[in-house]
Amino acid sequence: MILYPAIDLKDGACVRLLRGDMEAATVFGTDPAAQARAFRDAGARWLHLVDLNGAFAGQPVNGEAVRAVLGAVDIPVQLGGGIRDMAMIEAWLEHGVARVILGTVAVENPSLVDEAARRFPGQVAVGIDARGGRVATRGWAEETEVVATDLARRFEDAGVAAIIYTDIDRDGAMQGPNVQATANLARAVSMPVIASGGVSRLADLIELRNTGVIAGAISGRALYDGALDLAEALAALG
Repeated sequence: MILYPAIDLKDGACVRLLRGDMEAATVFGTDPAAQARAFRDAGARWLHLVDLNGAFAGQPVNGEAVRAVLGAVDIPVQLGGGIRDMAMIEAWLEHGVARVILGTVAVENPSLVDEAARRFPGQVAVGIDARGGRVATRGWAEETEVVATDLARRFEDAGVAAIIYTDIDRDGAMQGPNVQATANLARAVSMPVIASGGVSRLADLIELRNTGVIAGAISGRALYDGALDLAEALAALG
């Protein structure tokens, strides 16, 4: 199972939100590139970046910070937040992003995901952010009636690289991930599923791995708070 350290960007800084609330942001650093190097030096094989402002605005806002990260490390980076058209997808991939994450458009314009996955094999992931099993979009500000599992199955044959499943109620809360819901989703589809939201200690990662069906996990606050040591976690995951 791959561990993805998270760098969430708000106004150019590294932050973590509590359950997606932009007003409940904790700033952990003002140099995203330095944070990326620190994660790389600890042994990270991937980085997970989110343009939080972009998720609300529907277009890139923290582009300068993202480009700084891309220039600072040589490990692959996946990026989400406000990527909602083909031009934006192409631009980020050309800038060196290894994988773009499409969330809101997966609900509002699923054919774009189909087309992008065909054009860029292995470089398009679908972000499914759910509250109570229902998908939320536009920076989690809008709730839909779409069931998370149904949305994942919609892209079963589209060729997407992964599903990134976030339980919004667990995100940033340090209360542990929703292992059962994530594992159920992973068993419902053939694509790799990456867990996001709530990882707060090493035991959480071990529990996710031991399901045998979850391909990766994203952690942010626990790494910044020191509740989870990245090097130790990577060693434990093997």
